[in-house]
Amino acid sequence: MASINPIEQYQEVLSLALEERSSGYQDLVSNSNSLLAQLRTEDSWKPFSGPDIRERLLYNKTNSAVWYNGYDFLNPVPAELFNDAVYTPKMVAVAVTLSNEEILKNSGSNQIIDVMEAHIDAAENELEDVVDASLHSDGTGFGGKELGGLKLAVPTVTNAGTYGGISRADFALWLTSTFDAQTSFPAIGTQVNKDTIRPMLNSIMTQRSRGKRGANLLLMSPEHYAAYDAATVAIQRINDETGLGKLGFQTLKYFGAGRQATIVQEGGIGSNMPANTTYGLDTTTLRVRYHPERNFNKIGRSMMPINQDAVVQYIGFMGELTQVNPLFQWKLIDSNPAA
Repeated sequence: MASINPIEQYQEVLSLALEERSSGYQDLVSNSNSLLAQLRTEDSWKPFSGPDIRERLLYNKTNSAVWYNGYDFLNPVPAELFNDAVYTPKMVAVAVTLSNEEILKNSGSNQIIDVMEAHIDAAENELEDVVDASLHSDGTGFGGKELGGLKLAVPTVTNAGTYGGISRADFALWLTSTFDAQTSFPAIGTQVNKDTIRPMLNSIMTQRSRGKRGANLLLMSPEHYAAYDAATVAIQRINDETGLGKLGFQTLKYFGAGRQATIVQEGGIGSNMPANTTYGLDTTTLRVRYHPERNFNKIGRSMMPINQDAVVQYIGFMGELTQVNPLFQWKLIDSNPAA
């Protein structure tokens, strides 16, 4: 029997078209952002359930270790070792919207696919842009409803505010580090350039590393990336053609202070990366926690608004960027590049 509403078939086509693409939205978003791409390779993209996101933190020691011999007493000291950082999951949705006028005017089989593809492509581009903007934010956008990004996870002022429900002013173990080229390296210089960038990075890596742990990803603004690129002659410059480089990101390898890390230029047209900034990130302690039913996928079936002659379908995400150990996270800024 023919459908009473001839437009219904197009509503279903829209929903099915998104269904075919929805399994790739996680890849689409992560592959457009170097931090998310790195977290994917670290297997730090993890689901959550419940009303909030909890990350278990080891924040204390028993202080029970004693050297002994013979019948010396040991030191059984009860101690609370673990606590939770608590994050509020955030939700985002991007709409694919088609008016029935557009559908009717493109009702031929070839035309409807063209107009649908255009709208889906536009929604996917918007999804990439809004997630990237939030990943560089302090989480205050949209009235505090957006993702808590790097400005919140690795702030410039390190000992103020609350993060994950924990006061940074009261708990030193919850602090990241900020280095300002103007004041932090008096023996090296006061400006990030080709002569100072490597000594500054070496100094920071030495201070903010321990054993095998330290920043393994350096996200650089174009100014810092250009300085590092100019600091290395051709025989020293090592382009990273694996990992993030293989995904198309502009990358170099850092070797210094007994460590190595991937350097990524996080900048360009419309970039949300702050100027004159480098983030040093230990990505093994960062997580993207997502709800299994909202992992950059299609939300339900397409809908028709009650007061509009149109069809709407949403692509959505629910989750948060979280952190379990801030000790090895740092930021290098140049507060006065002209100095």
